[in-house]
Amino acid sequence: MKNKILSAICAICVIGGFVSCSDFLEEQVPQATLTQDEVKDPKYIDDVLTSAYAGLVAIEDMNSSFSLWNYDTRSDDAYVGGASFSDGEPFHRLEKGTGVMTTDWPFASIWSKLYKYLSRVSLSLDMLAVADQENATIQQRTAEMKFLRAYGHFQLKRLFKKIPFVNKYNMTEEDYNNLSNTEYTNDEGWQQIADDLEEAYRVLPEKQAEKGRPTKAAAAALLAKVYLYKAYHQDDANSNKVTSISEADLQKVLEYTTPSIYTGAGYGLEADLHNNFRPEEVYENGKESIWAIQYSKNDGTTWGNLNFANRLIVPCIPKVTDSGNDFYKPSQSLVNAYRTTSSGLPYLDNAPAADYEVGSAETVDPRLFVTVGVPGTPYMFNTDYMMAKSNTWSRAGSGMYGWNVSLKQNVDPALIDEYLFNCDNQWASSMNRIVLRYADVLLMRAEAEAQLGNTAEAIVLVNQVRQRAADMAKSSIVAGYPVKYGVHYAVKDYTGTYGKEDALKIVKMERRLELAMEAERFFDLVRWGDAAAVINKFYAEEGEKMNFLSGSMFTADKNEYIPIPYEQITASNGHYTQNCGQW
Repeated sequence: MKNKILSAICAICVIGGFVSCSDFLEEQVPQATLTQDEVKDPKYIDDVLTSAYAGLVAIEDMNSSFSLWNYDTRSDDAYVGGASFSDGEPFHRLEKGTGVMTTDWPFASIWSKLYKYLSRVSLSLDMLAVADQENATIQQRTAEMKFLRAYGHFQLKRLFKKIPFVNKYNMTEEDYNNLSNTEYTNDEGWQQIADDLEEAYRVLPEKQAEKGRPTKAAAAALLAKVYLYKAYHQDDANSNKVTSISEADLQKVLEYTTPSIYTGAGYGLEADLHNNFRPEEVYENGKESIWAIQYSKNDGTTWGNLNFANRLIVPCIPKVTDSGNDFYKPSQSLVNAYRTTSSGLPYLDNAPAADYEVGSAETVDPRLFVTVGVPGTPYMFNTDYMMAKSNTWSRAGSGMYGWNVSLKQNVDPALIDEYLFNCDNQWASSMNRIVLRYADVLLMRAEAEAQLGNTAEAIVLVNQVRQRAADMAKSSIVAGYPVKYGVHYAVKDYTGTYGKEDALKIVKMERRLELAMEAERFFDLVRWGDAAAVINKFYAEEGEKMNFLSGSMFTADKNEYIPIPYEQITASNGHYTQNCGQW
């Protein structure tokens, strides 16, 4: 026991704090080791839990981002990018769907990093289990750790499907050696995650004085997301097809997206979507941010606990961010999705064949220019860096991966040395990463309503999100673009009556437009059972323009999930089963 406690405290000493607004981790001063009796005392317990929270920052890296942006490049929203096909080659093979191997290093990396994070959470739960269970602080901290455990398992399950669950107290070496990744069926696995969150939801407070700790609304939002994934049953062990859709699970989504859970705690939509993606303290942990990973600067460590996970996404601007890597490039397909009809609605079918460019007479949704840096507009809204079809905006040269740049993860170069830092010749920022935001809650509720046949209710929810987009045409960071750059905005509400099929199309499109480049798209497509059809259509349309996509193919019942890493299979003593697809 003492060795386990010492390990946690050592981790705290090395990692330090990660919250920039309330500094609750920075206030934790290591006091040597804790005895078995001391660790039961609520006043000492946070010394152990700090290590679990810090794992959200310290364990991930640019190749294994816990946002999973690296894996969203399999969708129709983005290309991997970088300097060439050999730059991060396993990710390029993954986005093409061909040549993927169980020995590819990214799979082992993200697997091991997420389980290292979960090991810290498990240690914390073991410590909490021997403390006073009647103490309110112990109860709340246990709920927080169960939330963190659910988050880790959720990320792993979206990636690998068949995963071992680290969900028991005081696991021995023998317990770990005998873990199976098929102990639970797919449906039962989702329920294990939901059970942790149900327990957390019952205990967590509406508000936390210290930002970064989950609240009741955070548990509800993640519960809604888990039940939404669980609702699309994939029960055939030899297939990834959606075999049925559970109304009971969809009702759970409605339960945990009940508006009063969020509005009563002060959550709502920001006036400008861009406010969710700004590093300045006044914007961080805003009213739309239900739970966010907290990064910090100037906290006494070498570079601060900065966001190193997004550093590959920074473009390579000469004499400004020369060491940028230019990964996670928005696709032309995504840009085209923001075009609107004469009625101010997105094209759900029969979209124009020509690609959208700035200066076109076509109307678009203003969210395009908050999400994608498009040639003809300023990078990060700074007119000193006008984007163009030039190699300034294509590290690979000649627009090999297009000229577009992701905006949601990046910071205005004018804020270098204030919120954007050159660390070891690569860039990192102190900007928080929102994991759960209120717009997502509205759209999850809309999806559940649509699937249950309550189409009018679904459309009302979609229109709440669209109204924010419409208002951005008049008041937002991109409101002046029509005059300055010759773009044309048109965003209107959906009106009239829609059947279930059309309502689902509307919800799916709205999720794409609102959550683009937030690493949700690919996982949404898999959840819906749409991945093969949508991505192969994308390959057919984009392969003619983007040479690197030539020969791409998404294989159904295989490419929905990444393979269990070879080294994990071989070390499992026969307890792990590979995903379907003849890996």
